[in-house]
Amino acid sequence: MSYESSYAIRDLRKVVSESFCLKVDALEVARGETLGIVGPTGAGKSTLLRLMSGLDPQFLGTIDALGQAVCGNVPIECLRRIATVPQRPMLLSNSVGYNVEYGLRVRGGGAAGGRTNAILNRLGLHWLARQNAHTLSGGQAQLTAIARALVCEPDVLLLDEPTAHLDPANVKLVEELIDEQKARTGMTIVWATHNLFQARRVASRMALLLDGELIEVDDCKTFFEGPADRRVTDFVEGRMVY
Repeated sequence: MSYESSYAIRDLRKVVSESFCLKVDALEVARGETLGIVGPTGAGKSTLLRLMSGLDPQFLGTIDALGQAVCGNVPIECLRRIATVPQRPMLLSNSVGYNVEYGLRVRGGGAAGGRTNAILNRLGLHWLARQNAHTLSGGQAQLTAIARALVCEPDVLLLDEPTAHLDPANVKLVEELIDEQKARTGMTIVWATHNLFQARRVASRMALLLDGELIEVDDCKTFFEGPADRRVTDFVEGRMVY
């Protein structure tokens, strides 16, 4: 791999509505790091992740992902190296096992049954492998979407509130599994979450979005203990009124 950063974003503007525009002047995500993105509901976290995934080519500015420009026709080889877990899992009306294998199939990797079975077992989904995914609970659907992304062993993993509907035991399991895969493969992670405790556990750097604007990006210690912008302190300490 010849690229130096997993992402390099410059002068990004995305008009979402008459009253909201995402504005990111500059953001780089280093290879192999975990960037935590926090901010209140409606701050633009999901919009930013969607742009970084290459799923929405309509924006101003530049996004380079894995050394490729994300605009217009994104090279399929680039898209195959990025996996996304959306806030609301989108599952096919087929079995849980088929859904987990789907990402491998579209990437031309075949079924890879051994890898699929291993991750289903690890996430406690093995007993649901033949069940239709549309019959799952919210938490089970989230676990299935996480399994589908991880089984592909991507270079970049984009996570949008991936554990929001999970109980504490499954949150811990997911965090451990993602950490293990990151240690083994060196993947880059961008993790959007409302949970500041989770962000502090999983991230190496932090970013705050407010009203569509990237306020500050810093290492975890500085972000939580001595940020440059007072708004970060107010957000972290729960004093900000939205």
